[in-house]
Amino acid sequence: MADQTLRRIAIVGGARIPFCRSNTLYSDLTNQQMMTTALQGVVDKYDLGGVIIDEVVGGAVVTHSRDWNIARESVVGTTLHPNTPGITMMQACGTSLQAAIGIGAKIATGSIECGIACGADTTSDAPIVFSKKLSKRLIEIGKAKGTGAKISQLKGFSPGELAPQPPSRNEPRTGLSMGEHCELMAQRWKIPRAEQDKLAFDSHVHAEQAYNSGFMDDLIVPCNGVYKDNNIREDINLDKLSELRTVFERSERGTLSAANSTPLTDGASAVLLASEEWAAERGLPVLAYMTYAQHAAIDYIAGRGLLMAPTIAVSKMLDRAGLTLQDFDFYEIHEAFAAQVLCTLKAWEDLDYCKEVIGRDTVLGSIDRSKLNVRGSSLACGHPFAATGGRILAGLAKTLSEEGGRGLISVCTAGGMGVTAILESATSATKRVSADDRVSEAA
Repeated sequence: MADQTLRRIAIVGGARIPFCRSNTLYSDLTNQQMMTTALQGVVDKYDLGGVIIDEVVGGAVVTHSRDWNIARESVVGTTLHPNTPGITMMQACGTSLQAAIGIGAKIATGSIECGIACGADTTSDAPIVFSKKLSKRLIEIGKAKGTGAKISQLKGFSPGELAPQPPSRNEPRTGLSMGEHCELMAQRWKIPRAEQDKLAFDSHVHAEQAYNSGFMDDLIVPCNGVYKDNNIREDINLDKLSELRTVFERSERGTLSAANSTPLTDGASAVLLASEEWAAERGLPVLAYMTYAQHAAIDYIAGRGLLMAPTIAVSKMLDRAGLTLQDFDFYEIHEAFAAQVLCTLKAWEDLDYCKEVIGRDTVLGSIDRSKLNVRGSSLACGHPFAATGGRILAGLAKTLSEEGGRGLISVCTAGGMGVTAILESATSATKRVSADDRVSEAA
């Protein structure tokens, strides 16, 4: 293959529908309807009606079998040119960020010029299935010829076969829920309940400020008569948070409550990425650049911590980028649980963990907490699994366009995985490219 220069990956911007607690304001909507609305929001925002986008990539975690082609079906439901292909993929809570990383790699190598990463999830419209025994019986009835043969397939039928089987969010290998796993992490790292509640409190305060300041105005697309995330508590009281019962461990050891854990949430997001040339041709802005990305997994079955894989992914990514953990102006660490964020931060400061798990000779160190999740995060906004990466990506890109600098994204996922990325503002990335050029010339 001939040598080629990698192109910069421009983040033009994104849009999402307000996130809502499950079984509330979106209880009648499907994943496809929500994804279509988010995609149409990007189309309208950047005047893409009738335009062929090279690819739209995204998916959902909690899905019906009918959603096997959800990205393409959602595309067809928008005013994008119908020749726009849609690719459905899923990596649990990292879905839309992983979709953006894949699109970005193709842009960087010149395979495509533009793409939209997206994700949607709803547990209000969860797929309810019946027992395997009943499913097999119904298949045999469908195959049988004649009424008598069909009736014969009902021999031995019992009402118990009709019992619905809702989808399980527990980890298949351990049988534990994500919250139960995170409770074990909190106990392992000795994360106090008060610290978790304070992080949750700050998330709500920052998210409310983001709305009040107008920061969210062009990031939100109204959906079903909703204009704002309905989980944000503008009147949140830190003292009252401590009074809530724990939910995953009822004993005195328990620390995770409903307030410092994300609620089940419905929502969708979409982000437009492109080459600089494609964006310039259409007069579109470049809010930031994606410069590095990484994903990793961890042996949570052996007790390493289900949601700790981002600690490894971030370390690998920093090494590739030649950066330290302190070289960032903003940190976006997905708040699946307050304890997960705090465990991650504590692990990066622990020499034994950095040596044994991450494979480093020194600690990654601490971060400036005032730079963490400055617009609020999942504890306040909610967490529709596949949509969270898109929310974070679009929000951080806008923050960097206004404030400048460099930002780090860290998203933990089910299955013991983590997806991470680095974004740089246009000014920061330009300075870095210029410096690299000077180094190349000197060499």
